[in-house]
Amino acid sequence: MKFKHKTFVQELLLKADVQIDGTRPWDIQVVDDAFYQRVIAQGTLALGESYVDGWWDCEALDEFFYRALRADLRSHLKVNARSIIHLMTARIANLQSRSRAFTVGKVHYDIGNDLYQNMLDSRMIYSCGYWENADNLDDAQEAKLELVCQKLALKPGLKILDIGCGWGGFAAYAAEKYHVDVVGVTISEAQYSLAQKRCEGLPVEIKLQDYRDLTGTFDRVVSIGMFEHVGFKNYRTFMQVVSKCMDEDGICLLHTISDNNSRYVGDPWTIKYIFPNSKTPSLAQLSKALEGLFMIEDVHNIGPHYIPTCLAWYQNFQNAWPKLKTNYDERFFRMWRYYLLAAAGNFRARNSQVLQVVMTKIGRSQPNTRSSL
Repeated sequence: MKFKHKTFVQELLLKADVQIDGTRPWDIQVVDDAFYQRVIAQGTLALGESYVDGWWDCEALDEFFYRALRADLRSHLKVNARSIIHLMTARIANLQSRSRAFTVGKVHYDIGNDLYQNMLDSRMIYSCGYWENADNLDDAQEAKLELVCQKLALKPGLKILDIGCGWGGFAAYAAEKYHVDVVGVTISEAQYSLAQKRCEGLPVEIKLQDYRDLTGTFDRVVSIGMFEHVGFKNYRTFMQVVSKCMDEDGICLLHTISDNNSRYVGDPWTIKYIFPNSKTPSLAQLSKALEGLFMIEDVHNIGPHYIPTCLAWYQNFQNAWPKLKTNYDERFFRMWRYYLLAAAGNFRARNSQVLQVVMTKIGRSQPNTRSSL
């Protein structure tokens, strides 16, 4: 039986030009033969868990995932009972309800500011950079912030709402360069604390709260890398909150990772170990959620820019590991390596995209978009 399991996995990997115990960087090295049965039985969850457990290794994980996703190897694995139960739960329950809103903050963003200060750019922007004319992470993230500000047509005196403000990077940039007032909200205590310090002396207010509790009226609304935590049952609610908070002549920019297909649950390993209850939307799900509330002025896919972003994050993380490992163990290193390099491979395979969607209220004047930048 063990031989059959190995043969099945071996033949499956060959569809992606990946060899077991091969010599190329994207070939995998299997340490424990129990790996084969585990992956066949539990799919992508077991693939990630067995890597963290040290059952297999790969020199170039990003290249491995690029090949595996391009060959759609997941479709050849059985759907296990755990995945079916999770899908049914997601369809019935609201996994991103108010009572669960702060979970991802505690599990992911509150891990430790030292980790993110070493991994991210100097402004601590935790979303896709814009590498059009950039050759390093700091420049790519500044270019992304500038792109967002121009699409929002910022000018002095405007009041901006930043939903999912992170460590305050966008809020500080917009306030300093465009002389606008910013209110940023986050569900992470670690982000809230550091963002307040980073924005001291600027016309920026940082709040620790769920987006559903937002009040007030703003000239512009921006959300960068937060919508992935909203959940498909709340997409419409999110858009209604934005509509309520945005001035009639306002502009909203939504920056989010996007699926090519409409799904109800995300990858099981990512949900369990990285982003609890996360779910990236499809463009169809976004469009449906804003119907009757907003007009879509522009959709810009910058997905390929996430490849160098993830690789830069991983390189920073790896370089900083000698000092980080006093607070994090070897299993965390393998988990984080798997997360960042799998993401790079995912975007190289064009399995996911990054969308910047510019919206206005129906019938209002057309704002600046890419055609006028």
